[in-house]
Amino acid sequence: MTTIRISLLLSLFTILGLNAQETESQKPKTNTISQQFEDLLENSNNYQDYKVVKLNSLNKLKANTADSISAFQGQITDLQAQINSQQEEIKNLNTTLEETKATLEETRAEKDSIFFLGIPMSKGGYMGMMWGIVAVLALALVFFIFRFKGSNAHTQEARKKLADLEVEYDDYRKKALEKEQKMGRLLQDERNKAVKNTKK
Repeated sequence: MTTIRISLLLSLFTILGLNAQETESQKPKTNTISQQFEDLLENSNNYQDYKVVKLNSLNKLKANTADSISAFQGQITDLQAQINSQQEEIKNLNTTLEETKATLEETRAEKDSIFFLGIPMSKGGYMGMMWGIVAVLALALVFFIFRFKGSNAHTQEARKKLADLEVEYDDYRKKALEKEQKMGRLLQDERNKAVKNTKK
């Protein structure tokens, strides 16, 4: 009789425990999968070294786990799509950056270069060439100034010699004219003397 009562009490406690467990399992679970596993283990019955788990609770946990895995896989797919999109955007930005760098280098090269007679030259080379031309022209000018001064000195000296020569020529002509006149007078005197002597 006592064993029957004990068996009835155990059966009653087991039914009450299972009803309470079912009531708890019917509540919407918003906790994590790990928490659901812990709840399942806490609400399961012990039998020797084993845990007795309700099949309905186990199936629900399995469904929740599958839903969570599916949701995580969806998130992974979305994140992978975002990563791919960001990588494509980074690739496009790198391409744009390389093009911008190339354009910048070309612009700098054009800015630093000057076309001289259709030949592209750097500003430094152009300035060096211009200063070289100026130096050559300055040297040529100095050379021609010295040549002009030398030629002018020779010209002045030649003019002076020509003037002196003209003065000497005038003196010589005057002396020659005087000499000619003197010789003419002497000749006339001799003629006159000869005429006088013949009259005698």
